[in-house]
Amino acid sequence: MSDHGIYDFTVSDIKGNEKKMADYQGKVLLIVNTASKCGFTPQLEGLQELHAELGDRGLEVLGFPCNQFMNQDPENDDAISEFCSLNYGVDFPMFSKIEVNGPDAHPLFRFLKKEARGLMGSEKVKWNFTKFLVGRDGKVIRRYPPTTKPQDIRKDIETLL
Repeated sequence: MSDHGIYDFTVSDIKGNEKKMADYQGKVLLIVNTASKCGFTPQLEGLQELHAELGDRGLEVLGFPCNQFMNQDPENDDAISEFCSLNYGVDFPMFSKIEVNGPDAHPLFRFLKKEARGLMGSEKVKWNFTKFLVGRDGKVIRRYPPTTKPQDIRKDIETLL
C-alpha cells in the first residue's frame, strides 16, 4: 500500500518517452486499458469522440494497451499505435503496452484498482476497456466495466468539467 497520488506516477508513452502523470494535473482523466483485437475495440471510436468534443474543456483520455486478456493486443507499440490511428482516428495519448493485473501490473493500474474497486470489492481488471474516471484533483472517482460505452460516461465527465 502506498499513499501515492495519481500524479506521483511516471508512464511510458507509445513511442517510449517517459511521461509524468503530474503533467495532467488539473485535467479530468479517463484512463482505459485498450486492445486492438477485442469485441470492445470499436469503443476506441467513442473514446476518440469524447476526446475531440471535451478535450478543450479539460478532458484527457489516456489509453494503455494490454495483452493480458485472451492475447487481444499481441502487436508491438508501433503496430498498436498505427492500428489505433488508422482504424479509429485516435489522437488521444496512447501509452506503452502494460500489464494491469498480476505481479507485473503497472503501478498506476495498481493504484487505480485500489482506489476504485470492481464488482464485489474485487481489485482485478476483468477485461479490456475497463475505464477509470479521475477528477481534476487527481482523485479516482469511478471504475466502469468494459460494457459501459464511452458515450454513457459523458454525463459523469461533464459534471467534473
